[in-house]
Amino acid sequence: MGFTMTEKILARTTDADTVRAGENHAVRPARMIAYDFPGYTDVMFRQMRDDFGIVSLEDPSRYVVFIDHMLTKNNDKEAEVHQVTRDWCEFYGIELHEGRGIGHQLTAELGLAVPGDFLVHFDGHISGIGAFGALGWGIRRDLIEAWVSGRLYVDIPATTRFDLVGEFEPGVDSRDLVHTIIDLVGADGCAHQVMEFGGPGARKMKIDHRQGLCGMAMFTGAVSALFEPDDLSLAYAKDVARESFTPVHPDADASYAARYTIDLATIVPRVVQPGSARAANTKTATEVSGTPITKAFIGSCASGRIEDLRAAALVLDGRSVAPGVELNIVPTSQKVHDQAENEGILDVLRAAGAHIAVSSCDFCFGYQKPLQAGENCISTGVLNISGRMGSSDANIYMGSPYTVAASAVAGSIREFTS
Repeated sequence: MGFTMTEKILARTTDADTVRAGENHAVRPARMIAYDFPGYTDVMFRQMRDDFGIVSLEDPSRYVVFIDHMLTKNNDKEAEVHQVTRDWCEFYGIELHEGRGIGHQLTAELGLAVPGDFLVHFDGHISGIGAFGALGWGIRRDLIEAWVSGRLYVDIPATTRFDLVGEFEPGVDSRDLVHTIIDLVGADGCAHQVMEFGGPGARKMKIDHRQGLCGMAMFTGAVSALFEPDDLSLAYAKDVARESFTPVHPDADASYAARYTIDLATIVPRVVQPGSARAANTKTATEVSGTPITKAFIGSCASGRIEDLRAAALVLDGRSVAPGVELNIVPTSQKVHDQAENEGILDVLRAAGAHIAVSSCDFCFGYQKPLQAGENCISTGVLNISGRMGSSDANIYMGSPYTVAASAVAGSIREFTS
């Protein structure tokens, strides 16, 4: 019996020749990543020194920290949080990136998402690097184990395989696909597993859409997601990688917990209802068409890349945001911002009345321009639980950039029709 991509990647990190789903092994991640946030990185750094007596790291190059939260108020509290992170990273010699964009995107841009490698983070959206055939795993409770010892014990996860065929119709993208998958398998249908994507439809998907899909894997209960490497993803990786790499592919006779075939041409625009991304809370955009909105947001680690901004510009070109609606757009990184500026995309968005914000996570978690009680927002953020973007009495709907932009023009939820 052959092996899945996950089994092959994790076998490289152990002393064993092979590993199988269900086994427990000590694994050594290639990179250990975090972003600074009160109660997380500051606590881990103090534990490392005060509780474990670690004053130097054997290999600091395996550690990377991003400052991508709490960047937009420019107050003393922000300054203190970030200075603590700067001081600790300098103390340990850890690579630090500040104000360059959302860390999950920078992980790809900086060549850290090497195909075939295993990376850990306390944030589960690191799974977005699966677009490049790298396994990113959010291990919130166990990250301190990895930071202190350089390794951690994990149960090797099983894999659910998704064979994709066809290609998206106009106005549809991976945000609609992920919620179709949740509807298909359930909000725990891939619990404690890895989602593996392949097939001709997968190869036709743009890198940005692959990142968005993998980054939302947790909403099926999955610990991560992977795309089979192909010419497109390998070309990206080769252009940015810091070191040579050997990609991993699944064996033809790999053993999967479940296997599904999805025709991308059948996917339609979907909107997640306020409360959660669970399957029962998702409807087609047509079913909720006409729901009034006051705010719209395009950004986050799942949907603020160049293809997302191109989608928004396609919808907004020659149109205007409806009176009474505020559309905020946050490019996922400074590099994405600059590319969109150079392509004239941001000019189109500004002309339509959109506000372009500095790249950060602040809109997505309600830190910048928080929603007020009674407001309805449609968002490409990663979560819509009560209070996620501000008041717990505001309503958050989630959709694709096409749907968000079309809704901003209409003043109510609306799918885009070309």
